[in-house]
Amino acid sequence: MRLDRLLSNQNGISRQTARTLLRQGRVRVDNQVCQDGLRPITPFMQVCLDEACLQTAKPAHYLMLHKPAGYLSATSDPQHPTVLDLLPAELRPHLHLAGRLDRSTTGLMVLTNDGQWSRHLTAPGSRLAKVYRVTTREPIAAETGERFAQGIYLAREDLLTSPAELQLLTDHEALLTIYEGRHHQVKRMFHAVGNQVTALHRERMGPLQLDPGQLAAGEFRQLSSNEIQAVWATT
Repeated sequence: MRLDRLLSNQNGISRQTARTLLRQGRVRVDNQVCQDGLRPITPFMQVCLDEACLQTAKPAHYLMLHKPAGYLSATSDPQHPTVLDLLPAELRPHLHLAGRLDRSTTGLMVLTNDGQWSRHLTAPGSRLAKVYRVTTREPIAAETGERFAQGIYLAREDLLTSPAELQLLTDHEALLTIYEGRHHQVKRMFHAVGNQVTALHRERMGPLQLDPGQLAAGEFRQLSSNEIQAVWATT
């Protein structure tokens, strides 16, 4: 919401009066005078008019979680444990998932209460790279990288995947970089070339890198301010 609209819509102030208050320097955002009525205001900002607080800043949460196998990417489920069960109870009601992983898939997950930030991280148009460590049942054929670079046809969506990058590590293991997040996309891509994924682990989402040495499976941490800003800086 823009600052001028927050002043007028929520507090019985006309738009003309709101503009006057801004010009007079009587409005503060996070304790700094703000005269720009077009400034976007998030729920995580404090807005004051003179000595009256019009909006109290709520805490922003940006969490990196090392997801273990066996947990659903969901906020609740009657049968299976979810990734929220790995977090303190007081945080769970406020968070949503910025991207999902299959129950058997491990690795990097991000949870937040900042909807604009999470949409930037996960929206298809942002085209942020997602890196997966893939283990396969059969040896990875030499032409697999070229097939993935050309795009794999997904019949359910009737489309070609965007060019992906494959880095072979061993005969049965590789790093795969994709720029989408279709349902079961990595497994379907390998199935299309006659192979089967036996283990899948997400290592990176855009600028966010999971550090297994720092986070054991099931552990989480707050993202740093640099990591949060790095997501905004990517296009």
